Amino acid sequence: MTSSDTSATSVKGRPAGAFRPDIEGMRAIAIGLVLIYHAGVRQLPGGFVGVDVFFVISGFLITGLLIRELERTGRISLSTFYARRAKRLLPATGLVLATTALLTWWTVSAVDWRAFGGDIVSAALYVVNWRLADRSVDYLAEDVGASPVQHFWSLAVEEQFYIVWPLLIVALAWWLRRRGHLRIRQVLTAGILAVIVPSLAYSVYLTTNSPATAFFVTPTRLWELGIGALAAIGTTVWLRLPRAAAIVLGWTGLAAVMASGFLFSTSTAWPGYAALLPTLGTAAMIIAGYTSGRAGVAGVLSWRPAVWVGGLSYSLYLWHWPLIVAATAYWGDLGARRGLLVVAASFIPAYISYRLVENPVRFAPSLKSNRLSLSVGANFTAVGVLAGLVLVLLVPSNGGGTDDRQAQGASAIGSGAEPEPGTTSSLTDVDWFVPDAVAAVDDVPSYAPECQVDQQSTRPVRCEWGDVDGDLTVAVVGDSKIMQWYSAIDEIAQDEGWRIVSYTKSACGFHDGMQVAKGERYESCATWNDAVIDLLVELDPDVVLTSQRINDVLADPDDVESRSVDSMVDAMVRRWTTLADAGVPLVVMLDNPNPGITVYECVAENPDDLAACTFDLEEGIGRSGALAQEPAAEQVPGVRTIDLRSEICPDDPCVPIIGNVLLYRQTSHLTDTYVRTLTDRVREELVPAIEQAA
Repeated sequence: MTSSDTSATSVKGRPAGAFRPDIEGMRAIAIGLVLIYHAGVRQLPGGFVGVDVFFVISGFLITGLLIRELERTGRISLSTFYARRAKRLLPATGLVLATTALLTWWTVSAVDWRAFGGDIVSAALYVVNWRLADRSVDYLAEDVGASPVQHFWSLAVEEQFYIVWPLLIVALAWWLRRRGHLRIRQVLTAGILAVIVPSLAYSVYLTTNSPATAFFVTPTRLWELGIGALAAIGTTVWLRLPRAAAIVLGWTGLAAVMASGFLFSTSTAWPGYAALLPTLGTAAMIIAGYTSGRAGVAGVLSWRPAVWVGGLSYSLYLWHWPLIVAATAYWGDLGARRGLLVVAASFIPAYISYRLVENPVRFAPSLKSNRLSLSVGANFTAVGVLAGLVLVLLVPSNGGGTDDRQAQGASAIGSGAEPEPGTTSSLTDVDWFVPDAVAAVDDVPSYAPECQVDQQSTRPVRCEWGDVDGDLTVAVVGDSKIMQWYSAIDEIAQDEGWRIVSYTKSACGFHDGMQVAKGERYESCATWNDAVIDLLVELDPDVVLTSQRINDVLADPDDVESRSVDSMVDAMVRRWTTLADAGVPLVVMLDNPNPGITVYECVAENPDDLAACTFDLEEGIGRSGALAQEPAAEQVPGVRTIDLRSEICPDDPCVPIIGNVLLYRQTSHLTDTYVRTLTDRVREELVPAIEQAA
């Protein structure tokens, strides 16, 4: 997606550095895949591979540019290289980030301004990929939704590559000069392979063990840019490629890229070895373009409309995603048709910024000075940073401060105060509460993030807490709904001398059925569950403690439309019976009512009308995991249940604030502040249940 000079190192019939229209055509394919995918067209579930195509192209072009300079002058001017990148890329970035901050302020709830403002700052500094990687495995915090600058992760990877890659080539050139070697390309090939091989190996490893992180971080992507670099280094070899072979190679490469868009999906662990298909396919098209002629894929890729779209691809990539996020925040789920309209509309600001900002700055005669070019780039970066900081500063405070007051939370229920806390009438007297509504997503328990594995991982992770030297072992198993009780359980376990051994996975209930996640079979959950039950039988704990949200479990594992509550009940009964047959007692914490709304967002937007954020108790229970937990527990002898729902919703309708504490940090997760106020009530229920079960 990052645009640079589209030229080859030396092509038959062309001078070195000649314009290659087929490269622009490849960019058109790449941006087309990304735009259609982001528009929500389900028929192209792997459109994200367009980013991988961009990586290879960027590696090819940048390496070719550097090698030509090195061979022509014997050196590389780093200041010229960075100045060229600065005036080419940063002006458009600053403009888009400033506009994105404005769109976010206008269309997105204030509860997301702090997170998105930080994202914008990170995007301006080209480190947002690391921020997103960190967020992707933070399953303790609320998912704040798609960031309006989420697409900048790939730009950040490229910019980090642009910083490191010239330095590597300069270092190799210096090493060559000291030894009098003249075979630059052979040595550079070895150097590039020294980057590609470990990067690919690490990509495969991390994609298997932490796919959410692997998707964003730079080390797992360097090999893709390195593939493009190898294509640039091998020019003299590719020029000897027979035309017939080049024709076959080019069309095969195009087929590989297009097949990737249709065959892969979000359920594919990415990048890993799967990314070899589109990256090698792109390299094949690049290589074929040297000798294939018009009969090869280069002839189609050089089609004038494709070249025009390719030239605009950087601007399109910058603009389309913030518009999609803003449109989604304003209208809700767009659907494919409206998504395509938004994508089409992104051509307008993309073309305007391309003609009025990018090219004028890029080709300005007054910016021939490297120092001035770098200064202009730095100023546009400052614009992006400032825009993000302003958005953060605009975040309102809804909860006020506690000052010297102590929030009662659950202890206020039944205290006899008038009006009674936890009722609709008491909301009129709420003039402060904790946590602040706009910061509720951060009010999470303090367990280590790795203790709850992500949705891609199949490998259970064992964590120990409570009294790790305790004589009684309690195995905590399930999804984030059991871990929302971490603070209370940990304190009780330390007091009672319980050793807690936990195995938890995001959105994965403890049962033996096939769940659905993101509209697809949640196969990693089933694999994880099978592994966990084996570990539990081997561990032979005194008690297993579990809870979970309502899950879509399939009656027919091969039919994603066959989901039902009865299937979830049956799946839990089968899994729990396995424990019972092994002589392992089970205690189930019934899931809390699910509001069906984003409570903290409602509170932030209605600070003077908190009654607007109430919900019906029975409907809340009907949306919770308790809908299946209760009937399942009745069918498995010896299963004990703990019901704290009256401490969360003491009256109907359920209220968002009790005892000056905001209850929900997510659609159905409790704030850690409220859980801590419930510790004594949890103790009253949990201790006898554990002791009787053990």
